Amino acid sequence: METFIQASIMSFRESLEAFLIIAILLKFLDKTDNRNLKKSVWHGTSIGLIASVIFGLFLMILSSSIGGIDTTAKLWESLASLIAVILITTFIVWIINHGSEIKKHIENKAAINLSKKGILLLSTFMIAREGAELAIFAFAGKYEVLPIIAGSIVSIILVVLIHHSLVKIKLKTIFLITLFYLIIQAGFLMGYSVHEGLSALKSMEILKEDSFIFKKAFDLSKTPFYHKEGLIGLPLYVLFGWYSKPEWIQFIIQYSYTALFFAYWYRKAKKVA
Repeated sequence: METFIQASIMSFRESLEAFLIIAILLKFLDKTDNRNLKKSVWHGTSIGLIASVIFGLFLMILSSSIGGIDTTAKLWESLASLIAVILITTFIVWIINHGSEIKKHIENKAAINLSKKGILLLSTFMIAREGAELAIFAFAGKYEVLPIIAGSIVSIILVVLIHHSLVKIKLKTIFLITLFYLIIQAGFLMGYSVHEGLSALKSMEILKEDSFIFKKAFDLSKTPFYHKEGLIGLPLYVLFGWYSKPEWIQFIIQYSYTALFFAYWYRKAKKVA
């Protein structure tokens, strides 16, 4: 039972990260009269799900030569998170740079042009990033398939409820929510990519465990702020990318990225105003 709960929580946490971005993206497209691009989101989601299974099988085969399942999963998460950061960052920059056009849309109902390819890639990698990890753990027998599916279904239900709660919210609010969440999430993914990459290098014994690079900025893992199981930490981790025991390098990179883009957003908004 304990393993079932652990697997369900892990699946819920990982799935929610991806599905939240998909839901916010769908609502943003709907509100900016880009409903035709919703197909790209669904196509990307479908491709991501299929790719998750293929990547999971491929990573399972690869794991035998590079240090086991955990090491392989960490390397995949590091690389996929970095790719996701690049894609989300391009979307963030687009939204910030076109803030005035979005404002005109509110006033004049003018169409906003978005990249079909960019939307497709973003959707694909957000799903594949999480799905491949879940797939590899399922194939490896580390977690049973049932709790993984259960956790994912619960996350989908929650995201659907969140999505529908946004229906009556004005475009300007959707714009603010979308941009705020994407910046927070991209910063988290940047830090997460660094953390998982370092963990993989440690597992492969390329970096020593006592290396200065693994020195923690702080450690709240034995408090309610623990990001994996803590009463406060788990929701913060899922929604905002909180991490309870980051290495200094992870902490600096994650929050520097976040601060940089909030500052960029503020400067652009100030110029428009």
